[in-house]
Amino acid sequence: MGKILEVKGLSKQYAKVLAVDNVSFEIDKGEIFALIGTNGAGKTTTIRMISTLLTATSGDAVVNGHSILKEPEKVRESISYLPDEAGAYKNMTGKKYLRFMAGLFSADIDTINGYTERAEKICGLGERLNDKIGTYSRGMIRKLLLSRAVMTKPALAILDEPTSGLDVLNALEIRKMIKELAKNEGMSFLLSSHNMLEIEFVSDRVGIISKGKLLVTGKTDELKQRYGVQNLEEVFERVAKNNEIL
Repeated sequence: MGKILEVKGLSKQYAKVLAVDNVSFEIDKGEIFALIGTNGAGKTTTIRMISTLLTATSGDAVVNGHSILKEPEKVRESISYLPDEAGAYKNMTGKKYLRFMAGLFSADIDTINGYTERAEKICGLGERLNDKIGTYSRGMIRKLLLSRAVMTKPALAILDEPTSGLDVLNALEIRKMIKELAKNEGMSFLLSSHNMLEIEFVSDRVGIISKGKLLVTGKTDELKQRYGVQNLEEVFERVAKNNEIL
């Protein structure tokens, strides 16, 4: 199947704080991998290093065959990154926004048209794309942003809290979009989330991170069986809170 991402002993030191400590994991083509942890656990710092927004103190990560340290520009060509706090230009219509963003990736008109049409189809907003983004609900904006993040068919889409602040129905739609893209197009995803229900629904494998250390990785069902519990929240409690590493 092939590795889209190989994280190798990645660490990040801030003055006296070791935010990420020797983290290693892999993501296959078409796989959805989720990093879960409390606030300050090191999830976002790890994601930002892989996205080349932060420079690692030590270690490396290889994205689609390219090192984040030696070939950051090649890595950026292979990924998309959607942060939790991402927004869109409220005075633009949805269509104009998608076309504007497509133009940042290519100067070729046919390519821009292809990216825009793909994003319009994925977001499913229909005629509302003719309206200004300032009139959209949070759920609509998140769908628009996700479609922007995957319009170029990146080898790896990195999503930080993809359904943060959404109601149940909008969150469910976003999760389904992610699963369909992975299944139908072979796109790989690296997710960060606090929502254990979301992780159980959408991810193929999870990694639990606490105090900068990646403690365990595995499929959700395997982890529940390993720890003899009913849900991922209980696995998380056993690992991150009680430090039970099985």
